[in-house]
Amino acid sequence: MVEIQRKPRGRPKSPFADSSGGTIQALDRALAILSALAQQDHASLTDLSEDLAIPTATTHRILATLQQNGYAELDEATQTWAVGVEAYRTGSAYLNRTNLADVSRPAMRALMQDTGETANLAVPDGAAVVFVGQIETQNPIRAFFAAGTRTPMHASGTGKAILAHLPTTRQARLLSQIDLTLFTDQTLATLAELQADLVSTQARGWSFDREERHLGMSCIGAPIYDARGEVVAGVSISGPSTRFSDRRVDAFGARVAQAAAEITDGIGGRLPG
Repeated sequence: MVEIQRKPRGRPKSPFADSSGGTIQALDRALAILSALAQQDHASLTDLSEDLAIPTATTHRILATLQQNGYAELDEATQTWAVGVEAYRTGSAYLNRTNLADVSRPAMRALMQDTGETANLAVPDGAAVVFVGQIETQNPIRAFFAAGTRTPMHASGTGKAILAHLPTTRQARLLSQIDLTLFTDQTLATLAELQADLVSTQARGWSFDREERHLGMSCIGAPIYDARGEVVAGVSISGPSTRFSDRRVDAFGARVAQAAAEITDGIGGRLPG
């Protein structure tokens, strides 16, 4: 006899049912609701209750409390909820005490140690990037970029990583401004070549510059995002091309992308999507 598996009735099991973890259940629920609101523009009471498996009446009481303290707002016209201005102030207090260069250093140091290559931090400046931080490898032959060094995006691993992950309209605007200077015979000197490279970079999450700016030197970069999910910087490793063999590039790329994600998290940013 075939046993028919019936779909369980009722709402899903709440992740807040077990209060043995030493936390305050009401506060756990309030923070979960606040986090859910932060991830979307607006949400209805019903959606929040169902998505978080919190009873509707409890969800409403929490929202009312958050609203009273400025952490949530109700749109009377649509009867949907959103984060309030006090949540912004609280988040800004964290952002105000974080500094991109300072926050990046532990992740960059670990990146250098894991790959054996110099780790770099750069920020966009028009159609170029400016290097604002570096952790040098101890290898005798290594890359070096002094703080303040400026280089065109199209001939930079970090620059291509940033450019590839910009919104389409902003990327198109920058592409129209870039002077595709030929630095080596490997430089992407046509718009078609650069755009194809950017598509590949965006798909895998990291860029690869093989001697496109300096002969004998290679670079792999990945984007860093702010709290709005917008690219604000890039981290990379650079060194002699002989150490960037085909069998190491993918592993290097994954490790650089991991460092970029750690820095994004450290400055209170979020990955897009």
